[in-house]
Amino acid sequence: MKPARVVVVEDERIVALHMQQQLTTLGYDVVATVASGAAALKQITERGPDIVLMDIHIEGDMDGIETASRIPPELGAPVIYLTAYSEETTLERARATNPYGYLIKPYSDRELHATIQMALERRQVESALRTSEDRFRSIVGVIREGIFIAEADTGAFVEVNEPGGAMFGYEPGELIGATLGALSAGAEPYSAAEAADKVARAVATGEAQRFDWRCRGKLGDPIWAEFSVQVAPIGGRDMVVAVAHDLTERHAMEEQLRQVQKIEAIGQLTGGIAHDFNNLLGVIIGNLDLLRDTRLDDEELSELSGDALDAALRGADLTRQLLAFARRQPLQPQKIDLNGLVDSTMKLLKRVLGEHIDVSVSFEEETCLVFADRAQVEAALTNLCTNARDAMPKGGALMVNAGRRVIDSDTAGMPPDMKPGCYSVIEVTDTGVGMTEEVKARVFEPFYTTKDRDKGTGLGLSVVFGFLKQSGGHVSLYSEVGVGTTFRLYLPSAQGEVKLSEEPVLADQLLGSGETVLVVEDDTPIRRIVVRYFRELGFNIIEAKNAAEALVLLEAGNIDILFTDVVMPGAIDGVELARMAGESWPNLNVILTSGFPQNHLEDGQTPTQLRLLSKPYRKADLARVLRETITGRNRGRRG
Repeated sequence: MKPARVVVVEDERIVALHMQQQLTTLGYDVVATVASGAAALKQITERGPDIVLMDIHIEGDMDGIETASRIPPELGAPVIYLTAYSEETTLERARATNPYGYLIKPYSDRELHATIQMALERRQVESALRTSEDRFRSIVGVIREGIFIAEADTGAFVEVNEPGGAMFGYEPGELIGATLGALSAGAEPYSAAEAADKVARAVATGEAQRFDWRCRGKLGDPIWAEFSVQVAPIGGRDMVVAVAHDLTERHAMEEQLRQVQKIEAIGQLTGGIAHDFNNLLGVIIGNLDLLRDTRLDDEELSELSGDALDAALRGADLTRQLLAFARRQPLQPQKIDLNGLVDSTMKLLKRVLGEHIDVSVSFEEETCLVFADRAQVEAALTNLCTNARDAMPKGGALMVNAGRRVIDSDTAGMPPDMKPGCYSVIEVTDTGVGMTEEVKARVFEPFYTTKDRDKGTGLGLSVVFGFLKQSGGHVSLYSEVGVGTTFRLYLPSAQGEVKLSEEPVLADQLLGSGETVLVVEDDTPIRRIVVRYFRELGFNIIEAKNAAEALVLLEAGNIDILFTDVVMPGAIDGVELARMAGESWPNLNVILTSGFPQNHLEDGQTPTQLRLLSKPYRKADLARVLRETITGRNRGRRG
């Protein structure tokens, strides 16, 4: 075993020679003997000794205590102070440097040897402990679940890994000293006190406690998490270890699925009733026809039977609509040119929508073929346009667009029941009153309507929903109160098979190199998805749920790209936020995103240099816009 290597710092030459002789006799390797603080730091840095014997009172610009305080921590050189006398103030300064021992002059060989050996053993133990802690932190750091370690008696966090902090919008260090109660949403299931009781039960019984918990992020956004809490010995004491798995996206998808299943159940019930009622109406209509034919000479009876027949026929129309919602109406699908259908239908509708409605129609491709029932597509488009007109009683803009979209399982904002594939899409956007969350949740239910009782049956949108589902398509809705509404009708494309792999490979490439993106999005599930996209594309992320929070974060600096939703709660929307940011930070790159199509924004409303990414979008779509943004930025810098 090699002898311990020692650096001696002593400005009295005779004392220094005596110490060197003592150390050599005791079997230590004296690698340097110096008389000043500067020389000591140089030798310690170059030689990396195992022990430093430091006289407190050395001559020069630095005494022994200041010299010890300047030793780089990574060298880990234990210091033993040497002193003949020291007042309390000096000893307080010395203790602040965390020395490994003190020797009061004069001292014996035995005292010197014992003090050095105790320092070496302490250094070895601390080194092993640091290695163990580094290994522990490395393991905790690579785990993607949230890890929270708390004191068993107080419940205060002493360790939080990066995924745990990020799950709730915090930097890991921000949660140190906090408790689980800081994460509570104060709502069912479990309050902060009830969650604390589960932790206490784990401490008392030693048994793991598992529970799904509704929490709250740093920005106040709702977060669902599954917690597993157990007591484990760490560092010689019992600690509470909580492992959290983020369930927010799963809960959002389950809620969407519940809505779909609710409409499915209503459709099955409605379809069964409508089918039987249709048979009864058939008997009624047939008999009324016979009655009119046999009593042509009775004018009063003919009039009465005619009124009854008209009512029965209206009832038959109603049952056909119900059957369409329930997907039990026979369809006559054929290959049709969607562009031609939209163009001809809108030419007829322009005459009935009224001059107070500014109608615009656009097509993304020259040819857009779908396989569907032509009459049902026309009826669906007509229904959406007339609803849009009713939502703009004082006038407004109606924008209709036909195009094509490739949807996959990674597309942000799409419902869980929509199959991946290539779809032809009709977008119908208005600038009307918009819908509340309550209305949006029920808009496809049969007989639900916000119109007056004599102005609608409440079946129009439910029929559109049923027809599209029966055709293998889908309908999506985006609406903001006071801003407008966009319906998207997805119909299976008939232009041949389009493989998802034909999408740009950009989504699989790292486009960023650690640049910081500020994501401003009030929809929590969408924000989580886009944050994941950015991270997978090589960017660092800061999150905000509204413009006010975004401005505070922008003031803090170091933001490379602002990615903001257009419509947000509060006095400042995304467009205004982009303008304010552009004025204060001219070199900041800005990307807007919206559930409305691009032409929903008025001319001149958005600065021309800004890019707009319409929802729903895939990671490849985001990557394409980012590539254009980064290329434009680099080109500007070179110029």
